[in-house]
Amino acid sequence: MSFLEIIIIAIGLSMDAFAVSITLGLSAGKLKTKEYLIPGIYFGFFQALMPFIGYYTGTLFTDKIESLEHWIAFILLGFIGGKMIKESFSKDDEIKSENPFGTAKMLLLAIATSIDALAVGITFAFFKINIFFAIIIIGLATFFISIGGVIAGHIFGAKYKSKAEFFGGVVLVMLGVKILIEHLFNLKLI
Repeated sequence: MSFLEIIIIAIGLSMDAFAVSITLGLSAGKLKTKEYLIPGIYFGFFQALMPFIGYYTGTLFTDKIESLEHWIAFILLGFIGGKMIKESFSKDDEIKSENPFGTAKMLLLAIATSIDALAVGITFAFFKINIFFAIIIIGLATFFISIGGVIAGHIFGAKYKSKAEFFGGVVLVMLGVKILIEHLFNLKLI
């Protein structure tokens, strides 16, 4: 898996966190500097942690299912991306409380937005990539994109929330299709 593919995965995975960060920015009144950073810290940490857990879980089974790795990656990324695309059309807003940056709420949101990254970590095990490099990229991308989401939500409102989630889903589905095509036809697309 190339550096570019890891960047694309990082951006795709961070779209859930971006969408929630927009909602956090919407639901807050006047924001302090720490309130811009809180979602980035929570979401970035969990987006990095989950692939790490998934990777080490996946390495336990890699040798047993190595011939199916491309199908597993395709199914997992397709499922995750499809779920994100579906959620981009839903109208429910998750954040509607006085303090959207409370510890309990942020933990739940961080875990919920990073479950997809667990599955991606399992696919990383099949490709034997440097997991530490990948999780640093994913964590940093999510950190900065989440901060951008809070800023965007605070400035622009909910207008782009569903578009970001839709885009992230499309990216993950396309990456799954790319992996499948490369392995089925022995091609290198990117």
